[in-house]
Amino acid sequence: MNVSVVVPAYNEACRIGAVLRPLVSCSHVDEVIVVDDGSDDGTAEVASRFGVQVISLPENRGKAAALDEGVAQARNDILLFLDADLVGLKEEHIERFISAYRPREVDMVVGVFANGRMNTDIAQKINPFASGQRMLSKTLWERAKENVAEMDYGIEIALSKLAAKEGWRKERVKLDGVTHILKEEKRGFTRGVCDRLKMYGDMIRWLVKKV
Repeated sequence: MNVSVVVPAYNEACRIGAVLRPLVSCSHVDEVIVVDDGSDDGTAEVASRFGVQVISLPENRGKAAALDEGVAQARNDILLFLDADLVGLKEEHIERFISAYRPREVDMVVGVFANGRMNTDIAQKINPFASGQRMLSKTLWERAKENVAEMDYGIEIALSKLAAKEGWRKERVKLDGVTHILKEEKRGFTRGVCDRLKMYGDMIRWLVKKV
């Protein structure tokens, strides 16, 4: 089974290496695509040092649109989406993810943080449907990406809603010891809070939207 990994990234130069390092070491990963979503901190340059494919968008277009750009360039039908700010990701997590995906038996695998940081663990226990760590086919992505330019952070909710509506077979993978950097830590308190509120707004908008 050949897997293409798509990593959307916006100003993650200091963090993306921790995600790419285990990816390029994993024998089960056939292709890694980083989509630099209009960063101005050298994210694309850092990613290119790992020998992965880098797509640089001229301006920030949002998470859903960045993912779609990566999917369009992917040579494989099986896709793994990973956030660029993960902490604690290891090769074994990636292998566990890929092992859980069984074509014709499972339609989508969702990774859920565990034993990483209390706040991210609790957040994903409350709302695992918002996880950005997912594995699915390109065919299912094409069904979910309607209005992708407007989705931004609402993409995970849109995927989860469509999965429930169409009865996709889902599997959850516990990502022990994995967490991510909070927006307030990356961008400062005020900017981080604003970005977090926007993220929640996108999620709520797609939660109430009919699919």
